[in-house]
Amino acid sequence: MKVSVSMYSFHSVIQKEKWSVLDFCGHAETLNLDGVELLDFYWKNKEKELPEVVDYLKGSSLAVSCYDASNDFVKETFEERQSEIQKVKDAVDTAKQLGAPCVRTFCGDLKPGMNYSVAKDWIISSLKECAKYAESDGVVLAIENHGLLAGKSEQVKEILGEVGSSAVKSTFDTGNFLLVEDDPLSAYENLKADIAHVHFKDFKKRTEADGVKGFKGLGETYWIGVIPGDGEVKLSEIISNLKRDQVNTWLSLEYEGYDDPKVAVRDSVDRIKKLLAGQEVK
Repeated sequence: MKVSVSMYSFHSVIQKEKWSVLDFCGHAETLNLDGVELLDFYWKNKEKELPEVVDYLKGSSLAVSCYDASNDFVKETFEERQSEIQKVKDAVDTAKQLGAPCVRTFCGDLKPGMNYSVAKDWIISSLKECAKYAESDGVVLAIENHGLLAGKSEQVKEILGEVGSSAVKSTFDTGNFLLVEDDPLSAYENLKADIAHVHFKDFKKRTEADGVKGFKGLGETYWIGVIPGDGEVKLSEIISNLKRDQVNTWLSLEYEGYDDPKVAVRDSVDRIKKLLAGQEVK
C-alpha cells in the first residue's frame, strides 16, 4: 500500500505561514512519501496555480492519491444543490489534470431540524448526477464517512447501494467512525468491498487534563486527534484486514491533532511505515 499525506494535516501551518499548494507539495516531498492528497479550498488562484502544481509533480516523486471536494448536498433548494453538484464535477475535472484516481466527496452537514432520513434523497439524487459525470471521465467518487449526519458505515453502505454506480465508493476514514459511536473494525467489515481510499487517522477521548476542545461526537464525548497508534483506533488490525482482503488502496494520513504538524506528521509517517511492516508502535 502506498502512503500519502492530506494537505489538511497542515491546516494550522498553512494558515500561519500562508502556504500555497506548491509549498505544501515541496514540504511533502521531504517526508519520504509516495503521494499527496490535495483539497479544493486551498487554492489562492487556481487558474494560475494548478498548471504550476501539475508541472511540479511531473518532476517529483509524488503522485496525487486523491483530490478533495468540499461539497454539501444537504441544501433545501434545487439551485443550491446544483451548485454543490457543480463543485464535485469541477473536482473531477481537476483530478483528471492532476492524475488523481479519485475525488473525495462529502454527503453533507447536519442542519437544525434535519436528520439523515430527511436528507438522504437529496444526497442520493445529487450523487447519481455526479456519478454519471465521473463515470465518463474514469474517476471514482469516494464518499467520506464524515460528521454527524451520514457518518455511520451503515448509512454510507445504504447510500452506495442506492446510487448503484461503480464510480461511487468509500473514503474509509478510520477515526471519524468513533465520533458517531461506530466501531472502526465493524465499519471495515461493512464497507471493505467499497473502499477506494483510506483516511488514516487516530483519535483519543478528551480528558480535563488535555486543555483543548477537540471534536464533539454523539452525546457528550469529545475526541482529540493524535498520531497513529496513540489513540483508540485499532490501526494495525485495519492494515492486516486490508492486506488480507487485498484492498490495494492509498493510505492517506490525515493528522487532526494540536501539536506542531511539521513534527507530528513526520512522526505519523514513521508510525504508519512501522504499522505497514507489522511492527508494534506502543
